[in-house]
Parts: sequence; structure tokens; C-alpha cells
Amino acid sequence: MDKQLESEVRAWIDDDPDDETRAQLVAALATNNEEQLRSWFAGFLEFGTAGLRGSMGPGPSQMNRAVVGRTALGLASYMKARGLTSIAIGYDARHRSYRFALDTAELMAGAGITAHLMPRTLPTPVLAFAVNHLKVDAGVMVTASHNPPADNGYKVYLGGEVDGIAYRGSQIIAPADSEIAEEIASITSLMSAPRSNSWQTIDESVIAAYRAATLRLGTPGEKSLRTVHTALHGVGTETFMKVAKSAGFTDTISVLEQAEPDPDFPTVAFPNPEERGAIDLAIALAIREEADLVIANDPDADRCAAAFFDRQLGQWRMFKGDEVGAILGEMIAREGTSSAHFANSIVSSSLLGKIAEHHRIPFEETLTGFKWITKVNGLSYGYEEALGYCVDPATVNDKDGISAGLKMMEIAEQLKSEGKTFNDLLDELTLRHGLYLTEQISVRVSDLSFISTKMKSLRAAPPDEFGGERVTSYKDLAMGTHLPPTDGLRFETATSRVIIRPSGTEPKLKCYLEVVIPVSGDGLVATAEIARQAMAGLRATTSALLGD
Repeated sequence: MDKQLESEVRAWIDDDPDDETRAQLVAALATNNEEQLRSWFAGFLEFGTAGLRGSMGPGPSQMNRAVVGRTALGLASYMKARGLTSIAIGYDARHRSYRFALDTAELMAGAGITAHLMPRTLPTPVLAFAVNHLKVDAGVMVTASHNPPADNGYKVYLGGEVDGIAYRGSQIIAPADSEIAEEIASITSLMSAPRSNSWQTIDESVIAAYRAATLRLGTPGEKSLRTVHTALHGVGTETFMKVAKSAGFTDTISVLEQAEPDPDFPTVAFPNPEERGAIDLAIALAIREEADLVIANDPDADRCAAAFFDRQLGQWRMFKGDEVGAILGEMIAREGTSSAHFANSIVSSSLLGKIAEHHRIPFEETLTGFKWITKVNGLSYGYEEALGYCVDPATVNDKDGISAGLKMMEIAEQLKSEGKTFNDLLDELTLRHGLYLTEQISVRVSDLSFISTKMKSLRAAPPDEFGGERVTSYKDLAMGTHLPPTDGLRFETATSRVIIRPSGTEPKLKCYLEVVIPVSGDGLVATAEIARQAMAGLRATTSALLGD
């Protein structure tokens, strides 16, 4: 075995606080399993604006107590250098989440940071709320959101203003990510770092305050809506059900097979409501119970999916993220708040901008991710097509699947009372703005080099047509536009837009497709068929381009 690698492994073993991962490394050394060790020691798990996220296992390239501990120490150093003295820490129900959160609390307290630890597994939005409610300087949420069971992650928030950036309890952006990463890299020993049990348990009153703040989005009185809810084996059931029933939605039914937290996610291939089949159990229950609406949260309940009976198709279907984004935007705009300010990311539908323009509401387009959406000054509503919605930034300055779910239920109740359906609302938007049809193509890879190689080849020879239409605008987003540089490509034709970018949280290459078709003289049905044909052509061109 390579002596340098062996020396690195032995040094890591000596500084690893976890019996299980130490034993795995010792066993690999004993069997001279150099290939496995090289994969575990392929550099320190990258820390970025999404924090940490990766598969659990031993060594610096995986999620484990040694990596999390060094990350906590690096974050503590970053905070102390800026006079930041307090932090709130939350965790979901994934494997090792509590242990990672406890390590963070002990190390933060040992470093002289006042640490507040959630009393139990709770949704990510509750942690984001607590950062502002407790007026702490930072937050950590241990979660891998909707990733597969083998993964875990570490998301970082900042409160107030840091280095001239108004965070207001939102996720970190550059340069905080690289500055924290530098501090992590400077940690030479975890085992010698002081730990303390002086951290504080966050009081249940904070969780109650989150529910009370969320309830202000609702209207008083008993509701007639029948809703099915699934937490997809995550931590959303208790919080969502309490909020829904307190808001008058007493006829809300849980999918029992998915209601309790289970880190193995036994009923779904991927615990992501975007994935095919993930909400099949919820829709089946909705059919049996003759429900009006399905609401699905991802495992940490920061995302919200919704499904309804599509009258035009004659069957249940899940809304696309952009459809929910437009519905929420239209109905929030109708509330007529004078301080309204809308935003969505570049990969989301351009329809929200048209809705904002119609209602004379300021609108901004941002880079991908809520870390950017929530930095918009005066934000009142923002969304991203990947089922993320921020409907109450003053309460949670991040995506929140609980409050978004409640808002969708309120809209469904209002439509039902008026004898209308979501089809009527979507048709109204189409007649006013045209038909905005969006789709996403995701190429999941096992070899990450495929993504960088494909992006390099597209930059070297960008396509000149999509769906039979000539490309009229091409932008390499890495070169910067009106937004900061990001790894992505944007193509536009007369009626379509295509954005291609690597996923920031999963081993995927993602393509976001949009066609915009004005309503023809033949009406909505003819327009819908034209849009479907245009999308089919766009999808075919893009799939061929990616070799999917």
C-alpha cells in the first residue's frame, strides 16, 4: 500500500471520535484495500453554499462525525472572527442526524459559542424560524433534504448582517462559503478541541411560536376542504397536522404508511416528491377518500408538492412546481399588499414575472437556490420550480413546505367555495398571459466527470437550434450576466428557453425547459396542443444533446 496514503489514514483514525468509522478504516488497512481507502480519502468533503452533503461513511470524503466536527470547528472560528456569538442547531430523522447535531452543539459550546439545540427532530423551516426568533447569529440544520437514505448533510444559516450582506436568517452565499471552508481546512485536530455540555435545549415555546406565525397566513373558521398529507417518512407530519387543524382544516388525513419518520424511506425509491411514484400512496388515498387536494412534504419539510383532480384530464395529477409557483403568486398578488416584491430563480418559469407586472409588483430574477431568492430586499414571495416556496419571508426567510402547504389549502378552499377548481384558475392565467409550459430533464450519473465533460463540450460547441427553432440568444452564465457568475448555459428561441446546469445537491445534470405559446383564436385546447408539440420537440432535442 502507498505509504503516504497509509500515513494519512492512520492519522485520521487517531483523530476520529467514532468507533464505527474508525473500525471501518482499520479493517480496510488490515486487508490492504487501497482502492476503497482512496475513495474515502479523495479530499475533504466539499463545503459550499449548500453546506455539506454526501454519503455517510469513513474518511474525509464522506459524511461522518470527524468531518462534521471539523466543519463545526471551522464554522466556530469563522463566527468568532466576526464577533458572532450564538447559534441554533436543528436536525431531521436521518441516520446520525442527532449525533451530528449534538457534536456541533458540544464543540460550539466548547469554543465559547452560545449553542441552542432543538429538542427533537423537526422540519428545516422551524430551524430557519428559530434563527430569527431567538435572534442568534447563525444556524445549522443537519439534513440531506430529499437525498437518498445513505446521505446526510449540514446546512448553514446566518442571522442579521454579516460582512455587509443582509442574511436575515437565510442560507449562506459567497464569500461566506469559501471563508468557512478555509477555516475548516485549517483545523489540524478534532480530538484535542474542547467540548462542553453547556449548550441549551430550545424551548417548546419556539416551536409553538413558529406554528402561531404560520397560522397567520390562514383565515379563521371551519373549512370544508378534505386534504391528504404525506411526509414521505420525514419529520413534517406533526407540525403540518397541528398547523392545518388549528387553521380549521379538520378534515386532513395522513398517509399512515409514510407519516412516521423512517431514515430508510421504505415505500419510495427516492424520498423526493418530484420523483415518479413518490406520492402514489397519497393519490391512491385521495381517490379512496374523495379528497380535494394532496399535499406532500419532502423529508425535512422545506419543500411542498401538491396534487389535484385535473378536470381536463379526468384524473389526479401532481402540479408542476411552476404551476404552484404561479398559483401562489397570483393569489398573493390579489391580496394587494402595498409592500409586495416577488422573485424567482432563473430556472423557474418566467410567468411569475408576468403576473407581477400585471399587478404592478416589483420582480427580480435570481440565481438558482433560496440562498439567492431570500437576499432580495423587501421580498414578500419567492419560489423555485423544484417545489420550494417562500410565502412568508418575515417568518421564515427560506423555503417552507408547511406554510406553502397551508397557503395551497386556503386557495383550494376559496376556489371550492366559489364553485371553481384549480383548472379554472390556471385557465384564467393562460388567457391573460399565454400558456407557459415547463419541464425538467435530469440525468443522474454515477461518474461526476460526465457532468463537467458535458458542460465543457456544450461550451465548446453550443447548439444552434432547439425543437426546430433557431437559437436567438445564448449566454454562458459562468461569464456573468446581470447576476453573479454560475455554472450554467442559457439558450433562447422565439418560443422557448433552455437552461442546462449541474445540480448543486445531487449527482445530476439538470435541464430546465420552457415554451411560451400565446392563446390562439381557436382557444385553450388548441393552444395546449401547440404547446405540447413544441415541448415534445424541445425535449427530444435536449435529450439527444445530453445522450439521455
